[in-house]
Amino acid sequence: MSKEMVEAFATLEKEKGIKQEVIVDAIKAALVAAYKKNYNQAQNVEVVFDEKKGNFKVNAIKTVVDEVQDSRLEVSLKDALEINRAYEVGDEIRFEVTPKDFGRLAAQTAKQVIMQRLREAEREHIISEYSQYKDEIVTGTVERRDNRFVYVKIGNVEAVMPHNDQLPGETYNPQDKVRVLVTRVGSDSKGAQITVSRTAPALVKRLFEQEVPEVYDGTVEIVSIAREAGDRTKIAVKSNDSDIDPVGTLVGPKGARVQNIVNELGGENIDVVKYEDNPSDFIANALNPAEVIAVQFSGDEDDKNALVIVPDYQLSLAIGKRGQNVRLAARLTGYKIDIKPESQVEFVDSEGDDVEADQETTNDNVSNEETPESIAEQIEDDPSDTFPNGEDVNSALNDDADKDEE
Repeated sequence: MSKEMVEAFATLEKEKGIKQEVIVDAIKAALVAAYKKNYNQAQNVEVVFDEKKGNFKVNAIKTVVDEVQDSRLEVSLKDALEINRAYEVGDEIRFEVTPKDFGRLAAQTAKQVIMQRLREAEREHIISEYSQYKDEIVTGTVERRDNRFVYVKIGNVEAVMPHNDQLPGETYNPQDKVRVLVTRVGSDSKGAQITVSRTAPALVKRLFEQEVPEVYDGTVEIVSIAREAGDRTKIAVKSNDSDIDPVGTLVGPKGARVQNIVNELGGENIDVVKYEDNPSDFIANALNPAEVIAVQFSGDEDDKNALVIVPDYQLSLAIGKRGQNVRLAARLTGYKIDIKPESQVEFVDSEGDDVEADQETTNDNVSNEETPESIAEQIEDDPSDTFPNGEDVNSALNDDADKDEE
């Protein structure tokens, strides 16, 4: 070793952010392992580093005893006193055993251990530095892509964006600048790994925080988000200031604010709805742009099922294309939403309760009892253009049009 090695340590610390102490400890461990392996020595040894000269020395540690049982680990009191008359039984004496011909195998062993320790130290450094960016938006540069990942350079590290975190229809070419959400900072067998996303619902929230000052300072609060990335997002907001309209604040003058988010997300539709403490009102808002006549609940507070009654001509609008509108509304509100057309209810009182419902048609309700999105899932599972009750979608729409003309 030499002073050049010390300079190399300093360069490595500057470029990789790994402290010199960590590098030195790695080399010490490497030399100890190599010494024991290549020289068939089992005694206790230590490595000492001379920072001024940049040299390492290997010392064998022996314990002073009255009678030596193992010369590799022990030294007699008589021999110890010849070295220094102050030694006593139980003391440890260090003898330099640095080999002059450490050899190629020893160097290779040292290199392997050093590289492993350096990778571990670098991994810890990356995790420590970038864990503060978890759930935050960062701007990176696309480096390359393969069948599994898009690799994004963020600062001095390379993050990965899995296929399901890539925005549908969006292309990623080398040197493209891209804004992503850091979803994970961790490690695996290959080292530190940072995972980023363009599809996470939290990305929409962070974009609004950057775009809308009232959201950033907490005046307007984003309560929940339901997203089908690349297609449509519903976002529920409320205001902590009675003089501020939360929906208008996010939409902005002539829709400028929300349009900036839409452009960032490649044209993804964004519906901003007002959050209400009253579940009925919240569910009705969540089903926008469909008109809602009434929302009914079972009466059990723990039962998160809601029956929504809509005008017949609004049924397809409330369901949405392939069930998307009701599916997102269910995710947004946390309720399982069933939709019933007005024609299947003879009368709805002011409280939204059914009065003498048509028993023959009750079982034909448009429903998503199985899951919060089951109505949409039923439609998605059946590629035909029919409602879950078997009614033809196109026929229903034509019938609605005929009724409007009459």
